[in-house]
Amino acid sequence: MKKIVIRAGKERSLERRHPWVFESSVARGNADAGETVRVESAEGAFLCWAAFSPQSQIRLRAWSFEEGQRIDAAFFRQRIDRALAVRARLPIASDALRLIHGEADGLPGLIVDRYADTLVAQFLSSGAERWKPVIADHLLAATGLSRLYERSDAQVRELEGLPQTTGWLRGEGATEVTISEHQWHLTLDVAEGHKTGYYLDQRDNRKKFADTVRQYGCQSVLNCFSYTGGFSVAALAGGAEEVVSVDSSAPALARATAHVALNGFAPALHRALDADVNATLRNFLKEGRQFDAIVLDPPKFAPTAAHAERAARAYKDINRLGLRLLKPGGVLFTFSCSGGISPDLFHKIVAGAGLDAQADGFILDRVGATPDHPQTICFPEGEYLKGLLILKS
Repeated sequence: MKKIVIRAGKERSLERRHPWVFESSVARGNADAGETVRVESAEGAFLCWAAFSPQSQIRLRAWSFEEGQRIDAAFFRQRIDRALAVRARLPIASDALRLIHGEADGLPGLIVDRYADTLVAQFLSSGAERWKPVIADHLLAATGLSRLYERSDAQVRELEGLPQTTGWLRGEGATEVTISEHQWHLTLDVAEGHKTGYYLDQRDNRKKFADTVRQYGCQSVLNCFSYTGGFSVAALAGGAEEVVSVDSSAPALARATAHVALNGFAPALHRALDADVNATLRNFLKEGRQFDAIVLDPPKFAPTAAHAERAARAYKDINRLGLRLLKPGGVLFTFSCSGGISPDLFHKIVAGAGLDAQADGFILDRVGATPDHPQTICFPEGEYLKGLLILKS
C-alpha cells in the first residue's frame, strides 16, 4: 500500500474526520489516480485510508478513518447498503430520491439518485471512478433494479483529469421517466435534465410552498429560474389562479407547461416565459406588476468561496427586485445552492436587498435540502442549499 505523508500541523482536519486533504497539505508521496493510499502524519501516525487524485486540488478523499478497515469490494457494498438503510427510514413522499450523497454517506465523489425504476449515478472523483464496476453491480443488486444511467458530465470531472461520460452503464431503454412527488406527477429525462435529471433536494420545499400559498391565499405567483415548473405545480396545487414561470430554457418551459396539464390544472392558469430573469423582473417593475408569492431559485452563482463576492451582488440584485415586486403581505421563497455562500452570508445578502428595496419582512422559516441529501457534523461543506421563507411586512 502506497503512503502519503501530511505536512506537520495539517493533520488536524483529518483528526476531526473531515474527508478532504488539499494539495498544499501533502508533504510527500504519490500514487495513481483513484488508488487507495495510507495517509500518515509527519510523525508517522495513521490518519486515514484515502483515494488519491493526482490532478485535483483536493488531493485526497478519505474512505475510512479506521486503520483496520480494508478498502475492497466488500467495503463499497457495505457503504451502499448502509446508505440505502438510512433512506428506508426517512419519510420520503416520492418514488424519486437521493440514495447516495457523496461524503455524507462515506463515498466521496459518488452521487446516486433513484427515479422510479431507474438509477442515475455520477462518478465525480478518481476514487469513485476506479471502483465504478463494483459500485454499479451492487447498486442494482441492492435495489432490485436493472437500469443504471451514468451522468458523469459535471465539470468537476475535468479537475480530476477525467473525461465527461454519459450513457447506460447497466441496462437500456428510454431515458424519459415519470415520478410521483407528494400528490403530483412529474416527468424528466435522465439523459438531458440538469444534474442527474431533476432537483430532488427541493422536494419538501415545493410542498412547503404549496402549503404556504394555500395558507396565505396567494393568487398570483412568479416562479423565477423555474426549470421544469416544480414550484409552479406546487403553487397551483396550493390554489393559485395565476402562475408565471420564467426561465431561459425553452425545453424546460415546455416540460413545465406539460406538468401543469399532467396534474390536471387548467392551462390558462399558467404562463411560461422564455426570458432572462433579471430583465423580466425589471420589466415587471416598469409595468407596475406585483405578485402575492415569488420564488427565486437561481443556479449556482458561487461554486466556491472565491466566487462569493461577485455572486453576492447577483443574489442581492434579484432579491431586491423580487422584494419590490412582492405585494405587502406576500411571501418570498428565496434560495442559494452555492456552496461558497454560507447561510449567514445569504441572510446578510437578503437583508441588504431589503434595505435597497425599502422593504422588510418576517422570516417564517429557514429551509435546506431534503433529508435524503444529508449533511454531517464533520463535513460542513455539505450544506450547500439554503433558503429563506419571508413574509413581507
